[in-house]
Amino acid sequence: MHWYCKAFDQLSLSELYAILQLRAEVFVLEQQCFYQDLDECDQEAYHLAAWKESILLGYVRLLPPGQKYATPSLGRVVNRSEARGGGLGKELLNKAIAESELRWPGQGIIISAQQYLERFYQDVGFSTQSRPYLEDGIPHIEMLRPPDTRSG
Repeated sequence: MHWYCKAFDQLSLSELYAILQLRAEVFVLEQQCFYQDLDECDQEAYHLAAWKESILLGYVRLLPPGQKYATPSLGRVVNRSEARGGGLGKELLNKAIAESELRWPGQGIIISAQQYLERFYQDVGFSTQSRPYLEDGIPHIEMLRPPDTRSG
């Protein structure tokens, strides 16, 4: 497995294409969620990706404070269907949390999570902050991971 976390302008055209293709495959086709994926946030984001050879298996977008929320946030968390169930999702989130803490230390992380994944996000330190609400026709909840206060 090969991992990288790149700013938008560091992505190759092939990498960007693979990211957008995976997001459309899962969110639009699989989940039948018709929404505007290209939302002007990608250009300000860091893009964490997990590759096996030339196949993108997992991806998450890291947004800086002030982009969508006052604190840093994660979004567009996605795994290719054949890569699910083997722990890649938790590994992806743990790496995204570490990358966010590295770039924006001591600020915590907020997410808008699909409600059915609440337990999954709780397992990596997020706590539920809101009642369920609809986002693009899918029940979501706001979740917060407090700042990493460990020293050294």
